[in-house]
Amino acid sequence: MTLATNIWKTLSAINVNDHIEKKGNLSYLSWAWAWEQLMNHYADSYYYFDEKDFADGSKEVICILTIHEGEDSVCRQMWLPVMDHRNKAIINPDSRQVSDAKMRCLVKTLAMFGLGHYIYAGEDIPAAEKQKMEYENANAVITDDQAKTINEMMKESMADLDKFCEFYQVACVEMLPASKYEQAYNMLAKKIAEAESALGKELDETGENQ
Repeated sequence: MTLATNIWKTLSAINVNDHIEKKGNLSYLSWAWAWEQLMNHYADSYYYFDEKDFADGSKEVICILTIHEGEDSVCRQMWLPVMDHRNKAIINPDSRQVSDAKMRCLVKTLAMFGLGHYIYAGEDIPAAEKQKMEYENANAVITDDQAKTINEMMKESMADLDKFCEFYQVACVEMLPASKYEQAYNMLAKKIAEAESALGKELDETGENQ
């Protein structure tokens, strides 16, 4: 595994949700906490900043971050305009505004290594955590109340329990995967509706014959 791959797997798996700060409509990850996470895993890392001025008086900051581990290193860079809370470029920004932009740019550069990347991707949780949740959901079984509902519908529709279990590859109704509950419910509801419709037609025909 290369250092770049190891860094991404390590940092992208960290849940940063409890350390996001809100300012207006914008979300920021605490730079101090973000740097602490990097130091906890890759203490031999460093960064430096560059600046770019534009003709209209606006400014852009550039962060170059290098992560070291032994003799190996990986470098990434990211840029960010000096902006206000509305995400608009500030004309002739003062030193405080430039300083704030630099620390935000540092966090953005860390995202290029994986830390908090899912925030910029519009996700709520890290990919690894999402995969874990999806796996757990895929293997979860229906609740006791749902099992009771299915059993009652099985009786009402006079469905064959063995065939039902064989179809869903389970030993009993209680082992039905949660992801299959809606399908099973709709299938049984349709079976019940068809049986009621057939019974209604039979009664109508009996009444006509009389």
